[in-house]
Amino acid sequence: MKRILLLFAFLCTFVASAQKNIYENRRFDELSMDHEELAIIPFIANLDLKRSVNRDELRELAQKEGYAVQNALETYFSKRKKRKRFNVDFQNIEDTNAILAQNGISYDNLDIHTIKELCKILEVDGIISGNLNLNILLSEGVPTDFNLFDYFSGDANYGRIGVKVSDGDSGKLLWKYEKAITKKTGKNTTELIDKMMRLASRKFPYDKEKKQRKKRN
Repeated sequence: MKRILLLFAFLCTFVASAQKNIYENRRFDELSMDHEELAIIPFIANLDLKRSVNRDELRELAQKEGYAVQNALETYFSKRKKRKRFNVDFQNIEDTNAILAQNGISYDNLDIHTIKELCKILEVDGIISGNLNLNILLSEGVPTDFNLFDYFSGDANYGRIGVKVSDGDSGKLLWKYEKAITKKTGKNTTELIDKMMRLASRKFPYDKEKKQRKKRN
């Protein structure tokens, strides 16, 4: 019984902690009123790996991690979109990446372009983007050699991820969710995104249920 209560308390703390890391613009409803489609762009990854790699290899590995998060987010949103959970559509990431490439925008120069520029090029209403700081290659899986103390203490920290939604017309940040990446977070990129977004789902601004709760209040 004590173990069950301990686990329950831990989960409550975990969820509460996740919600504290969420920001939503007070003008969200006004700025997103006409939003119909969002584009998910590759995340900007910063790697601080324990093993030694040259600059070119580090850039390629960072790019791989950034695209892995983009893909995992599309998978998450696609699954929930099928259940009609969102009031916006999400541009196919293959189309997004192709349009960016056609306009001379690559992973290496993606971060020098403004949200307004990217939305105009992609012909979308908003951008889902973010940053990823890692000391492991999450796309290759999280190491499994850990003890029970590490699991509950959260000491095994592999970095941090931030997911942002920005408005195309104003360029303003609409929503942001930040989370530490640990052994409890998920064994790979797909599981990480699925777990963290499910924790934040009641706070995700385009969620239909959230909109309905706002109207009732």
